[in-house]
Amino acid sequence: MNSPVNEEVQALMEAAHDRAAKALGLTCTGPLAWGFLGVTLGRRAGDRWLRVSRTAKRNAGRKAGEGTVGASELLPDGVPRPHLHAVHDWTDGEWAFESAVQDYLTQPVVSPDRADIDHDPGLPDDWWADLRQALALLAEAEGAKATVRDGWIERAFPQFLGVPAPARVERVTGHGDLHWGNLTAAPLCLLDWERWGRVPFGYDAGLLHANSLLVPDVAARVRQEFAPILDTPAGRIGELAALAEMLQAVARGWYPDLAPRLVARAEALTGVRPPVPVHSEVSA
Repeated sequence: MNSPVNEEVQALMEAAHDRAAKALGLTCTGPLAWGFLGVTLGRRAGDRWLRVSRTAKRNAGRKAGEGTVGASELLPDGVPRPHLHAVHDWTDGEWAFESAVQDYLTQPVVSPDRADIDHDPGLPDDWWADLRQALALLAEAEGAKATVRDGWIERAFPQFLGVPAPARVERVTGHGDLHWGNLTAAPLCLLDWERWGRVPFGYDAGLLHANSLLVPDVAARVRQEFAPILDTPAGRIGELAALAEMLQAVARGWYPDLAPRLVARAEALTGVRPPVPVHSEVSA
């Protein structure tokens, strides 16, 4: 979806990917698939997909029940996702690397180059039904961590929405990064399980809706499909959490085209026009 930020990052990640492939006995072919700011790198290996990610060495070690491995262990089979076959992790210098071998998917990603969309992908009714079912099953699963933390919500609502934080946030288990770059066309598959956990009720649907605002017909379809969630007080809080996170990204320079739609949607929900976004390093 993205390219590495510089040649040093590119060389580092390509070497790490080669190391993981050798350790796992894989032969990779085809184009490189870069993640956000070169933090991840994926490539096809026959009917498998090898994805390598890096983080600071101080963060080394997978936490029980979290990420791709936790999803493989805890989520029901009815939640469509690539099957996890193997992992291989190591540290080198200042970096910790994690690699995962999953199924290579033949169906296309809905939006392979961006999280939001600028056109209607024309998804069939069955696809929407499958997405509703997947999120319903996911909501009932055990989740090990809180995604979109309460402390962040307390700071982000007034900073990015201009309203007080809610006194209570209802949570369910969710994907945590449900946008169009993490969904495939039919058959539906949900990608990138690094952020899944206990999310505010309505957050997943709200995030998908926010990433649909450039295409009013698709945004309306999201609202229609998830009305039983979004049209509730708890669901409204979840959608506002998603909007606050998107507006934080706007403050960091992302989504310039989407920004006015995000501001308008937040104002429609709260009756308060959000503050003009400014640069922020608040972490969710």
